[in-house]
Amino acid sequence: MRCMPPRRTGTRLRPIAASDLLRLETPLDPQIDAGGEEIVFAVKRPDSASTFQTRLHWVEMDGRAGDRAITEGPRDRSPRWLLAGRGILFVREARKGSPQLALLPRKGRRWGRARVLTRLPEGSIGEVRVSPNGREVAFAFRETALEATTAAAKLRVRTKASPPPLVVSDPWYRLDGDGVFGAARFRLHILDLASKRIREIPLGDTMGTFGFDWSPDGTRIAATVNRSPSALIEPWLAELVIVDSQRGTVRACRGLPIGPKASPVWSPDGEAIAYAGRVGRSSAYATANLGIFVHSLSNGTTRDLLAATDFCAMTATLTDSAESSFASWLRWMPGGESIVMRLGWHGSGHLASVDRAGRRVRLHTPAGAEHLPASLAANGSRIALVRTAPAEPPEVCVADVAGIEFPVRQVTQLNSAFVDGVDLADVEERWTRAKDGVAVHYWVMRPPLAARGRRKTPAILEVHGGPHAQYGFPFFFEFQLLAAQGWTVYFSNPRGSKGYGAALCGSIKGSWGGKDWVDVQAVTREMRRDRRVDASRLGIMGGSYGGYMTNWAVSHTHDFVGAISDRCVSNLVSHCGNSDFPELPGEYWRGSAFKDPRALWRSSPIAHFSKARTPMLLIHSEGDLRCNIEQSEQIHAALVVQRVPVRFVRYGRQTSHGMSRNGPPDLRIHRLDEITRWWRGVFAGKPPVA
Repeated sequence: MRCMPPRRTGTRLRPIAASDLLRLETPLDPQIDAGGEEIVFAVKRPDSASTFQTRLHWVEMDGRAGDRAITEGPRDRSPRWLLAGRGILFVREARKGSPQLALLPRKGRRWGRARVLTRLPEGSIGEVRVSPNGREVAFAFRETALEATTAAAKLRVRTKASPPPLVVSDPWYRLDGDGVFGAARFRLHILDLASKRIREIPLGDTMGTFGFDWSPDGTRIAATVNRSPSALIEPWLAELVIVDSQRGTVRACRGLPIGPKASPVWSPDGEAIAYAGRVGRSSAYATANLGIFVHSLSNGTTRDLLAATDFCAMTATLTDSAESSFASWLRWMPGGESIVMRLGWHGSGHLASVDRAGRRVRLHTPAGAEHLPASLAANGSRIALVRTAPAEPPEVCVADVAGIEFPVRQVTQLNSAFVDGVDLADVEERWTRAKDGVAVHYWVMRPPLAARGRRKTPAILEVHGGPHAQYGFPFFFEFQLLAAQGWTVYFSNPRGSKGYGAALCGSIKGSWGGKDWVDVQAVTREMRRDRRVDASRLGIMGGSYGGYMTNWAVSHTHDFVGAISDRCVSNLVSHCGNSDFPELPGEYWRGSAFKDPRALWRSSPIAHFSKARTPMLLIHSEGDLRCNIEQSEQIHAALVVQRVPVRFVRYGRQTSHGMSRNGPPDLRIHRLDEITRWWRGVFAGKPPVA
């Protein structure tokens, strides 16, 4: 099943270029109306060399009239339908750092002018949910600390005062991509649409990372919270609570197992709450499968509907062209007899369902694409989603909820002009065996016809981050760009990846550079055997954990003529102390950085870098809070003193760990130009280190 029309291919089409990144449009958060006939969504596109804009679009289900913009931006997002389709509630951020809730009214088929409903102080708005009765809006809001506001910064300039120090009394004070927020926390608020009054609901969540959902009658809110003073290092103390939205009282549900909990969704009959979670002392990001639990409010029982399967409700498929997320997505069907969800499996992202008894899980979409669901029509007829495939950038699609296979059709053409003008590469899906017999899933992307020559091509092995995520079938701009240069791209899911069951994912727990490296070597062997590849010109690259594995590879083999390590991990001992999520002693790794660091050091690439001889390009952001830039600095120093060719590209503090996906357009293009320049030099025998 193809969502997009057939692509044109041939020598008359030009190869993709790094500057084409400015032409891509990314659909976000498509919301379908109650009757399943219309969708509103946000569109993210570059509006200058260094910034993006987002504005809201609307499209009817048949898509024949095309989509059209219904707000002007520059930062409009999170559209939510009001009752009976009377309009759209959304987040408007006219001035950066000061988002407000706004209303776009509609009469019949005509949209009115948007008006702002709130006067919130400087801060951030998170999740937004309109009550089923249409009278109120629940939303998460975090007020910026006074000393960190724009007004305070301007005052310091006038008075020539120094920036104040940040005093940290809670370990949760920063998050990559979100920055340093200190003691500020997201809190639950409710806006009365008639009076415009806002009241705060005291959930007591100490991290501000709660999930929430309205009850069907609009009088209560279910929330997953962690009220422990040490919530960051005790994620298993999460609770499911019920809030009386008028009185503000909070009551904890009793009898639930300990374990992380997120994404609560109330059943249509109001008698049960489903949530994504895990049982036991673990974090939300772990090798064990994340289940879908249903808690009965009448008898207090809780059961995992995925327990009899090897599916994980948190299997992110990584890409640089769509808003993929590690968060789970689940919704009740109107009758309350089943739950629809997204499941990642073998490189694909599926729409799936499970019956309320947990007897059977069905995958409703074929393999070969990524489906990112966002909303279910109130009548249960359709699901609005973003779909993407290897040669298909993301588009808004709709899935008809009918039968075993849900038909998926495209309703936008945001990127059709781009696709029609360039020669894109398709992928070949393959499997191989590691030396210990384990099956390894991998893909080959060959240069498209416009870039293909008759000679053998160099080949580059891309290793994904995580490591507990997966590569697969989404459109990946970086891969397409490499293929357009005339190089073959290999990418795979070695052990440690999600999407292949808990045992394969957990096989590298506490021991990176072991079985995962065996699988990377198996794919490297396939590269050398490929008759269309020049085995004397192989490269390896990756970001985050992919940067880790790149570092591990060059310190354990000389198979590659060059390498690129992006936002890497090199020293697991020091990484434990400078990441935004600290490692808990004895949980994932044996020992800790401060007590018995042997396992951490043994798995650290820097411990083996006396053997490194491969020319390397290092890429890192100074604002990376997940993998501190000192991780690349250690690799750089080790190569410099050993006189190994190295080039170090450092991006500024305004960028983050996700710079290659969410960074400013000009810096993303600069990064891609650095990458292609590096490989051109390396494959010509002249690494561009100057």
